Amino acid sequence: MKLKVLLPYQVFAEIDEVSRIVAETPQGSFGLLPHRLDCVAALEPGILTYQTKTEGEIYIAVDAGILVKAGADVLVSVRNAIGGTDLGRLREAVAREFVNLDENERQVRAVLARLESGFVRHFTEYHRG
Repeated sequence: MKLKVLLPYQVFAEIDEVSRIVAETPQGSFGLLPHRLDCVAALEPGILTYQTKTEGEIYIAVDAGILVKAGADVLVSVRNAIGGTDLGRLREAVAREFVNLDENERQVRAVLARLESGFVRHFTEYHRG
């Protein structure tokens, strides 16, 4: 298989001759072998593992995104990715960088919802008066 990891602003990695890929979805780990049927899967922040004959197992910490397998091509599109060889450090990076970012994003959305509801309320009062 050919694996391509895409970020919003660049291609993070392009790897040829990948024999196995394991990614994390909201339903659990998801594995791909070369002859698996084409598919699409939502990814959650976690560790993407792939294996090649020359390099063995390689790990990439990825943020939320999507995985698409079409024939021998596997595209992984995520908001952010961090490469490395130390699996423990990559797990820490996922928890520190990606999961905390999601919590901050939830807080920002809650503030925006309050601002929007306040605007609508004031607009309605102005329209009535």
